Amino acid sequence: MAATADVATSMAYVGFWRRAGAFVIDAILLGIVGNALSAVMFGGDPTSSIGLTTLIDLAYFAIMWSSTGGGQTVGMRALGIKVVGTDGAQIDVVKGIIRYIGFIISCIAIFIGVIWVAFDPRKQGWHDKIAGTYVVKA
Repeated sequence: MAATADVATSMAYVGFWRRAGAFVIDAILLGIVGNALSAVMFGGDPTSSIGLTTLIDLAYFAIMWSSTGGGQTVGMRALGIKVVGTDGAQIDVVKGIIRYIGFIISCIAIFIGVIWVAFDPRKQGWHDKIAGTYVVKA
């Protein structure tokens, strides 16, 4: 337990605004891809394509947050931040999926779980706490 505390105190946690900026970049990218696929596969009907776009979002975030994607989405790379486990190591895809599900829960709860980042001493949102992750400077 002491080793985890030592690792945690040596990390440079990233706050709300930088994380929000990275998410906006990712949302724009995923919006472009989702709209293009929706136009091709569903004639542009967003209601018909919601399942596909949700699956694409899940795969994108889970893979990019994991060691497979280097712990960084495109937006996170642009802003110099990354996701790591509470032990400082990169996470696997399963933990990425858990973090994504936690993110959805954080958003559904009128974004309280996301806003939590601004007030938490280690800058963890609910999704970070659920998955056991931190967002740190890359």
